[in-house]
Amino acid sequence: MSESLVDNLLDNVRIVLVNTSDCRNIGSAARAMKTMGLSQLILVDPIEMPNGQAQALAAGATDVLANAKVVSTLEEAISECGLVVGTSARSRTLPWPMLEPRGCGVKLIEEAHNFPVALVFGRESSGLTNDELQLCHFHVQIPANPEYSSLNLAMAVQTLSYEVRTSFLLQQDAQHQKSTDDEEYPIVEESERFYQHFEKALKGTGFIVPSHPGLVMTKLRRLFNRARPDVKELKMMRGILASVDRANAKNADSQTEKSADKNK
Repeated sequence: MSESLVDNLLDNVRIVLVNTSDCRNIGSAARAMKTMGLSQLILVDPIEMPNGQAQALAAGATDVLANAKVVSTLEEAISECGLVVGTSARSRTLPWPMLEPRGCGVKLIEEAHNFPVALVFGRESSGLTNDELQLCHFHVQIPANPEYSSLNLAMAVQTLSYEVRTSFLLQQDAQHQKSTDDEEYPIVEESERFYQHFEKALKGTGFIVPSHPGLVMTKLRRLFNRARPDVKELKMMRGILASVDRANAKNADSQTEKSADKNK
């Protein structure tokens, strides 16, 4: 996955904070976002606009604050989004499709390939209203300790942003594995020529004694089958073995010359 595609994918994930009352929470949320590689922050009708206190708590994420978009309504914040997930601290009277935090991260990353997606956080004291929650396709609830489920805004942003990044990294790993699986592997005939060459080279160095070969080649076959070298790697190994052959031949010539000199 190219660097530009990585940036575009994460840039499609928007963190929306609704009617935040304390600008310091906005600063802390910006910091939480940046640690997880997210940068798109939208503020819906904040009671207190970010100031020096917010910048102090944002630490190295002041760029996220500076680029934050301020809008008047949640509808405006999510108008371009194809998927909207709202955070809910408690069950509502109207049942709504729910996601676990891990599933939320997966869903957001999956759909961020197609269009902008939004993760919406409500007011510090009361969260999102029922009307606001009904603008969301899914709700997500962090399964905190029921005896003490108090998460501040930045903690909630950090937790769910982490799930988004975890899903993103897992997808990167899957893409890398797919590209690895696309490598060209040698056919059996090429592998057999390699093993024959390997055995010849080892006999030339004296590592394998022809009269007592033991299980050396069997163990080496098992080793290379486990590693499963591709065509390029096998060619490299053949090149190494060719250099061993030349060294063996040079050593044999030197021994022949010494014997001839001794017999003179």
